[in-house]
Amino acid sequence: MEEYKEIERSIIKKYRKTIWSKFVKAVSDYELIEENDNIMVCISGGKDSFLLAKCMQELHNHGKVKFNAHYVVMNPGYSPKNLELIKENAKRLNIDIEIFESNIFEVVETVEKSPCYLCARMRRGYLYNKAKELGCNKIALGHHFDDVIETSLLSMFYGSEVKTMMPKLHSDHYEGLELIRPLYLIKQSDIISWAKSNNLTFLNCACRFTEQNKDNYESSKRKEIAHLIEELRKTNKNVDYNIFKALDNINLNCVLGTKKDGVYSSFLDKYNKMEEKNENI
Repeated sequence: MEEYKEIERSIIKKYRKTIWSKFVKAVSDYELIEENDNIMVCISGGKDSFLLAKCMQELHNHGKVKFNAHYVVMNPGYSPKNLELIKENAKRLNIDIEIFESNIFEVVETVEKSPCYLCARMRRGYLYNKAKELGCNKIALGHHFDDVIETSLLSMFYGSEVKTMMPKLHSDHYEGLELIRPLYLIKQSDIISWAKSNNLTFLNCACRFTEQNKDNYESSKRKEIAHLIEELRKTNKNVDYNIFKALDNINLNCVLGTKKDGVYSSFLDKYNKMEEKNENI
C-alpha cells in the first residue's frame, strides 16, 4: 500500500475515535459544510492544517454531502527550506496544493508593536481575497480544541471578557464568505500522536519574528495559558472539556452583564424591571 493511503487509513481506523469521529461531529453539529459548497482549505505547513486537508479530502471523496475543495498555501515569506518542506509533505500526503505569494513577513518585520496581531490580520485579508478569486464561499482553517480553550482563557485573563473562538463565522468585510473550523473538537495531543505515528515532520511557526523574538508577548501569554491548563489537568483530567462545555452552557440568570454587537446590558436592567413589576401587582 502506498504511504499516503496508509496515512489516510490511520485517520479513519487507528484515530477514528480521537480524530475522524470528532471531525465528522464538528462538521455535522455546527453545520460547517453544505451541499455544493466551494471551500478553500488553508494549509500553513503545520501538522494541524495538513491533518485538516487530509480529513477534508476523505470527506470530499467518501462523504454524502457533495462539495468542492481547493488546497491552498499562502507563502508569506517562508525560507526556501521551509517552503520546500511544505511541498514535500504535500506530495507525500498526496495533496494537490496551490501556492500563492504575499510579503507579510517583510512588512511585519518593520513593526515593533503587536506584530503577531498585524500578521494575523494581513494573513486573513490575503486569504479572503484568494478565496474570492477562486469563487469560494467558505474558508477552512486548522484551529483545534486546544486553540479554542486557550483563546477563551486569554480573553478572560487579559481581555476582561468572556468570549471564545467560534466554529464558524461570517466575514465582516467580504460578503458571502464564511470561515469554518472543522478541527474544532480535536485535541492537539491527538494531532501530535497522529503525526508521530506516521513519521511525519511539519513546520512549527516559521515566522521570522518569532524565531528572532521567542519571548514576544503574544506567544508567551498563549504558552502561559497552555501551561496553566496542563497543570490543572493533573488534578482534574477533564478541566479542558469543562471549560469548553461552560462556554456552551452559560447561565444568563447568573452573569453581571452581557454585550451584543457592542451594546452592553447589565443584570440590573432586568432586575429593576422585575422590581417595578412586583410593586405594581
